Amino acid sequence: MGLPMGRNLARAGLRVTAWNRTRDKALPLEADGAAVAHSPAEAVEGADVVVTMLSDGDAVHEAVTAAAPGLRAGQVWAQMSTVGVAAVDRLSALASQHGLTFVDAPVQGTRQPAEQGTLVILASGPPPARETLEPVFEALGQRTLWVGDAAGAGTRLKMATVSYGISLTAVVAEALALAHGLGLDPDLVRQVITGGPMDSAYFQAKAAAILSGDFTPSFTVRNAEKDTRLIREAGQGVGVRMDVVAAAGERLRRAEAGGHGDEDMAATYFASFDEA
Repeated sequence: MGLPMGRNLARAGLRVTAWNRTRDKALPLEADGAAVAHSPAEAVEGADVVVTMLSDGDAVHEAVTAAAPGLRAGQVWAQMSTVGVAAVDRLSALASQHGLTFVDAPVQGTRQPAEQGTLVILASGPPPARETLEPVFEALGQRTLWVGDAAGAGTRLKMATVSYGISLTAVVAEALALAHGLGLDPDLVRQVITGGPMDSAYFQAKAAAILSGDFTPSFTVRNAEKDTRLIREAGQGVGVRMDVVAAAGERLRRAEAGGHGDEDMAATYFASFDEA
């Protein structure tokens, strides 16, 4: 996600200095005019806006802590990773320690929308930061939804929306797997649903991946499984049972154990079979 986002920022004419834990993965950004830093501190030095897009809350906290020598009070930190409710509070506290203006802004969308600059940004944070972030968010997304002035509302909304996406993927995969197990061509399920009230672009995309056997990752099994744990924790914190996403998480863990962790989460299909 970070690579295409960095590319879109650079192509929009913004000055970009990027850092990645594996530096070679960031080097392609140089072709778009971005600089590639050797350390987090070098990446943030002199920046008006700091953007983080990493795998989880611990990785974000570690990177920003390492960036401390290059930070200055007043910088706007747009935290765009999916980190969960507990972690966003910890990161907000870290921002306060360094005098940063913290904006919680996870994104709805996967690799392809990141490449196309069509992410939906779920932002929450103090209103004065919005003008500063406007050109950044315009380069990254098709729409920014400001859901509150207090940091954390964006992450709470992301928990709800990503729950829908992961659970729906499991439902599609399970329906196609059942058809296969019953001796039918799974494509018949797609034919029945296409054009009817249950149809959607999302159903078509995930069904096509399963039917073609093309599990090129848009959002991996491993990352989706991580998110199911964050979603369940969020639900437990407010007394909401997340039965469907819990079942989806179990499927994803079986798929990962079967060697599908780096494939698209549509590979939860394989969790329907004992040989997964």
